[in-house]
Amino acid sequence: MIENIQEYLDDFFKGNKEPSLHAMQYFMNEYDNFERNMKFIHIAGTNGKGSCTEMLTNILLKEGYKVGKFLSPHLIEYNERISINNVNISNEDLRNLIEELEPKIEKYQKENKTSITLFELETTIALLYFYRNNVDFVVLETGLGGKYDCTNIITKPLLSIITSIGYDHIQILGNTLEEIATQKAGIIKENSNTVIFENNKEINQIFIDTCGRKNNKLSIIRKEKIKNFHYDKNYQYFDYKELKNIAVNLKGICQIQNSAICIESINILNKLGYKIKEESIRKGLSTVVHKGRMEEISKKPLIIYDGGHNEQAIRNLKTTINMYYKEENKIFIISILKRKDYSKMLELLMEEENSTFLLTSGNSEERYTSGEELYKVAKKFKKEEQNIAVKSLESAIEYVLDNALPDSVTFVVGSFYVYGDVVQKINKIL
Repeated sequence: MIENIQEYLDDFFKGNKEPSLHAMQYFMNEYDNFERNMKFIHIAGTNGKGSCTEMLTNILLKEGYKVGKFLSPHLIEYNERISINNVNISNEDLRNLIEELEPKIEKYQKENKTSITLFELETTIALLYFYRNNVDFVVLETGLGGKYDCTNIITKPLLSIITSIGYDHIQILGNTLEEIATQKAGIIKENSNTVIFENNKEINQIFIDTCGRKNNKLSIIRKEKIKNFHYDKNYQYFDYKELKNIAVNLKGICQIQNSAICIESINILNKLGYKIKEESIRKGLSTVVHKGRMEEISKKPLIIYDGGHNEQAIRNLKTTINMYYKEENKIFIISILKRKDYSKMLELLMEEENSTFLLTSGNSEERYTSGEELYKVAKKFKKEEQNIAVKSLESAIEYVLDNALPDSVTFVVGSFYVYGDVVQKINKIL
């Protein structure tokens, strides 16, 4: 028996191998391709897919459907990645499914001389768990890309969503936005539906061509269809098509774009014969929670966690800061994985005025760019070097709790993977 599920998953193979769905097809074949009988909403995109996953799940829950949700990364425990009706899979269910799969894993690895990855294992567990619990819908977020993402083993989604296209994981997905878009377009399937938010002409054309080849009905959301945008300290509001004054419980203009994507997706589900009322859309969007995205993890002092980890996400963060916190003194606690474009992210963050920057090595010197390296880069973009310091993640939190002024706000940014450490430290002190 596996004694500690979290340790088992921590130690499971996380490396890379040749992009392929071979292992996922093996698992599905072992279980008679049960996934073909499930109802999927498949979501890819550089940014926004987590928010759309939460929004759609919440809307469907408000309508009374039973919804399986698969997302990544987790913030504290792996269980967060797999949930039904927003209740995470239990350690017991995780353990039982892993132990059931272990002989199949050993068989595959012996026959193919390659390892099963953690994400292949997680995806298989999620699909089996949702199937055996007879969910009405699965809201399925890709992990990376689209074409060769483990989740792309599904062949008959009700609809596919591609939220945005930006630079991330370029070493895997491609060096240009067109190459990245082509990878994301891999989730578009025959005789189905796809929703995107408008991009530039070249990227739009990639999705138009892909959908044309696959007899897939494409819905492109145009910016001009979103009207009457305004906001207060609690909600953002907008009109989309026939819906007026929709309230969204997430901060940032990017969340208006994500909300429009979800409304369009619900319209498609209604056309397919499912019944989701306007009231459910409104309640779903006005009560949605997305942990780790502009989340207030402390009120006194005010500390906001945002896991934005690429250029596009940092631009979205800056727009949101300008909307809500322009006049406040700001402290940024920054942790960035080595594989990210930390130079561009720092360049954008260093534009913030009235700010102090605490550069950390995250919670792992192996995975994170060192605070010293971040400092070297930051000095290129910021003249007031006295406002830049290198600290451990723990001491940065202690500094904020001891020194934050009443009119200041702290942003913990750059990665989702330090969330648990930050929350635990704050709870320990406050």
